[in-house]
Amino acid sequence: MPGNIKIRPLGGAAGCLLMIIISIVASILLTILANALLR
Repeated sequence: MPGNIKIRPLGGAAGCLLMIIISIVASILLTILANALLR
């Protein structure tokens, strides 16, 4: 794998929270996209 990208948590809890928020936003976007495609 080129690039060897690692996401480092910024100060533990803040990094964790950020990852959780990103995953929630991603799933919401996927749901909206799925609804738009199914219409």
